[in-house]
Amino acid sequence: MKAYNAANIRNIALAGHGGRGKTTLAEAMLYTAKATERLGRVADGNTVLDFDPEEKRRKTSVSTAVAPLEWKDTKINIIDTPGLFDFAGGVSEGVRAAECVLIVTAAGSGYDVGAEKAFKAANQRKISKMFAVTRCDAENTDFYKTFEALKAEHETELCPVVVPYMVGDAVKAYVNLATGKAYEYNNGKATEVAFPEDDRVSEMKDIFNEAVANADEELMEKFFEGEEFTHEEVARGISEGVADGTVYPVFACSGYNTDAVDLLLDSIAVFAPSAADHAGEGDIKCDENGDLAAICFKTVADPFVGKMSFFKVISGKITSDAPAFCARTGESERMGKIITVRGGKQEDSPCIPAGDIGVVTKLAGIVTGDTLCSPKKVVELEKVDFPAPCLSMAVKVRKKGEEEKVAAGLNRLMEEDPTIKFETNKETREQVISGLGEQHLDVVLSKLKSKFGVEVDLTVPKVAYRETIRKTVQKQGRHKKQSGGHGQFGDVWIRFEPYDGEEDFVFTSDEVVGGAVPKNYFPAVEKGLRDCIAKGMIAGYPMVGIKAALYFGSYHPVDSSEMAFKTAAQLAFKAAIPEAQPTILEPIGTLKAYMPDDNLGDIMGDITKRRGRVLGMGPADEPKMQELIAEVPMAEMGDFSTILRSVTAGRGHFSMEFARYEDAPANVAQKVIEDAKANAEEE
Repeated sequence: MKAYNAANIRNIALAGHGGRGKTTLAEAMLYTAKATERLGRVADGNTVLDFDPEEKRRKTSVSTAVAPLEWKDTKINIIDTPGLFDFAGGVSEGVRAAECVLIVTAAGSGYDVGAEKAFKAANQRKISKMFAVTRCDAENTDFYKTFEALKAEHETELCPVVVPYMVGDAVKAYVNLATGKAYEYNNGKATEVAFPEDDRVSEMKDIFNEAVANADEELMEKFFEGEEFTHEEVARGISEGVADGTVYPVFACSGYNTDAVDLLLDSIAVFAPSAADHAGEGDIKCDENGDLAAICFKTVADPFVGKMSFFKVISGKITSDAPAFCARTGESERMGKIITVRGGKQEDSPCIPAGDIGVVTKLAGIVTGDTLCSPKKVVELEKVDFPAPCLSMAVKVRKKGEEEKVAAGLNRLMEEDPTIKFETNKETREQVISGLGEQHLDVVLSKLKSKFGVEVDLTVPKVAYRETIRKTVQKQGRHKKQSGGHGQFGDVWIRFEPYDGEEDFVFTSDEVVGGAVPKNYFPAVEKGLRDCIAKGMIAGYPMVGIKAALYFGSYHPVDSSEMAFKTAAQLAFKAAIPEAQPTILEPIGTLKAYMPDDNLGDIMGDITKRRGRVLGMGPADEPKMQELIAEVPMAEMGDFSTILRSVTAGRGHFSMEFARYEDAPANVAQKVIEDAKANAEEE
């Protein structure tokens, strides 16, 4: 593929609801542009962009894929993103690398949640939006129903550019309102036909003209005077409207048989914002003669090539002889091989110029979100805005001793997918993995098995409970042992009482008078107590909220030692705690949940069932969304992400932060104690 100037590069992210035909449309675009020799099918597992073994097995996209094509002296970089919400990190990658999002929906569907999320993602990045309504040729589908659903949401911004001319329920021709031409398709080949005299097409033409007129005052004046726009005025009006976010073009097509896909490519080449005009960020212009500034928006660990870092170059160019200077680390790395990818296929490339997308291999110190720049002018570009993981599960290895292999494998997979979080909980001694949903974690486990040969199961993670006391008790701890020669002697009286301060444990010794216990033994007493509180007496959880006051005791000038006083303190602790009304504390989290207005009542009900307390609610910053703030026991939140997604059809999201510990209800405490005993017996 020849080198292109940024003015002739279009970076387009395909996004939308799962199962609406994004990958099929991308395949049709590549085939129509002769970038591929055959038209692959998702169902057959032979598409260019769904090349990962997991994608072939599941017949759906689970990661972002990139493929360039050439169309009428324009290079179009297609960035195909997953539609399933469990793989929303791929949308974040695609949107970060694009200047325009092509939101794909299917004829006959409404304005579905995936389209809403794609539109919102584009808005947050302040990049252009277009709509492709595919599957127009399928039976029992209706482009105009979908168009009305889109128009109800976006009103005057929506601009039909390519629409179907229907005869009965069948598409007779596709009409390009921008050029005033109509085409019939036979096996993807277009034949121009007369522009149809049709009421629906005429209605679309009126909406089209109004949207074009909104671009500037001169065109609006011409519109009101009833004058026809020239082709140049149409191109200018739509291009400017797309660029500034006042026009959202809509294209009817059929990805499965490539009908009208050529018209979509024509429109992208003409109307979509160029990298030269819109890839720049802040003060950095998109100029290949400028200082290097490139964002790593995706990382892949390829088994044959090694680590692959996907870059969108904002300024300058990435070449093999330029130093790979990372703004985050402040260090340079040796530049690896530069390649262009088309799905899973790779081709060597001399450079990646400003505005373009490409891959550099074997950059060990570069991670997703890093900025590659000139060491002479260090800049840091905006990172990729990934969604936070919301579902956590404990990892159980099937073969003992493979925990380290699990950790190594997951750390590698986290390089590829920053929406995975992995940690070892030191308290519960569990390896815990977090992701965006059940399917997401299922894919991670499949990759862990196929790439690293480790098989694991997932279980609900243990909750980090605490123990405390509710009564004041004072007890003696006396340790005396004689075994020839020096003996052991330590004697302490300690008062244990509840404590509400910030510290988990407070030890005092200022009540000891007259040297009843020498000061040099105070640290040993405290050490003995701290060892005890690390593991509570009723369920083995750490103890908190305790004040221990050493107020009396005795010693022997020969037999006393630090060890003896440490043991004496532990005896006092074990005698006192059972009488101090020990209790189980459960962690309470502050929940901030966001859901559509209509779902507020259902989510409030669900939170109440989880023993939650609603603290407040009100309109969120997002349109038609409510924010609900509550305090909920964290042990009850295991499947909340699944329920929230189900109730809100994927529109809802939430965050959860630890707030404090509270007394667990008697039934909960009893269950915790029983589980602790059962676990102890297993061990």
